[in-house]
Amino acid sequence: MVDVGDKAITKRSATAAGLFTTTPEVIALVRADDLPKADVLATARIAGIAGAKRTSELIPLCHQLALSSVTVDFEIGDTAIGITATAKTTGKTGVEMEALTAVAIAGLTLHDMTKAVDPHSVLGEIRLVSKSGGKSRPTVQPKTAAVIVASTQGAAGLRDDTTGPRITEWLEAAGYVTEKSVVADADIAAELERVLATGPAVIITTGGTGMSPTDATPEATRALLDRELPGVAEAIRARGLPHAPKAALSRGLAGTAGGTVIVNLPGSTGGVADGLAVLDDLLEHLVAQVAGGGQH
Repeated sequence: MVDVGDKAITKRSATAAGLFTTTPEVIALVRADDLPKADVLATARIAGIAGAKRTSELIPLCHQLALSSVTVDFEIGDTAIGITATAKTTGKTGVEMEALTAVAIAGLTLHDMTKAVDPHSVLGEIRLVSKSGGKSRPTVQPKTAAVIVASTQGAAGLRDDTTGPRITEWLEAAGYVTEKSVVADADIAAELERVLATGPAVIITTGGTGMSPTDATPEATRALLDRELPGVAEAIRARGLPHAPKAALSRGLAGTAGGTVIVNLPGSTGGVADGLAVLDDLLEHLVAQVAGGGQH
């Protein structure tokens, strides 16, 4: 073990997160508290807290810490449960491992409680979100974003993705760590749920905003939004109208879901260019406002 005897005693905290992915059937049973073992979320929360308190017994070179607080919270989606844990102490070393252990144990407990219905559930994306205390400056996870391409042909490998890379490049130039996925139109709702549960600052979709019978991106988005931003969607359409009258047919939405900004862009390269031109002037300020740091 590292000798921390000479370190200063300071207030320290750490937050970690993870994602438990399962089936809609399991999610419905969890929401209804209808699984046979016990109250799933309450049991997983208690297990996560207990895991944090016993981290030094589970991970051999961790120091024993007197924790002053541990919280474990869940965010339920259609096919996933997001897990967030925060640990606090006043001591000579940090509590990152305690927060990470709380997430891991809570997630394993979710699997144990639901495996009779879905033995193939997946616990993943366990990561440190932030920490503070000690000599080091507070650290925060880099800005994250996700790009979701809704294209049935693209998902089947029958058409090249021309819009997703353009949006990804634009986001990365703005300083975002970006994940991109391509899904069939029929799968857009589940993919939005999955990505939203990981807590990105921004989700930009492309495709599925028109009037085709399979276009379902606006409907899937509206189901998740806490607040709509109609002015943003209208500005994107207005940007395209002078040179592309069919821009009026786009049903794309914009808004916020929790701390995430979600924007629907069309599936054409021109529509994406118009949308990004509008977001150039808005996104940074909007993300800061949603996070509570923007000026009003």
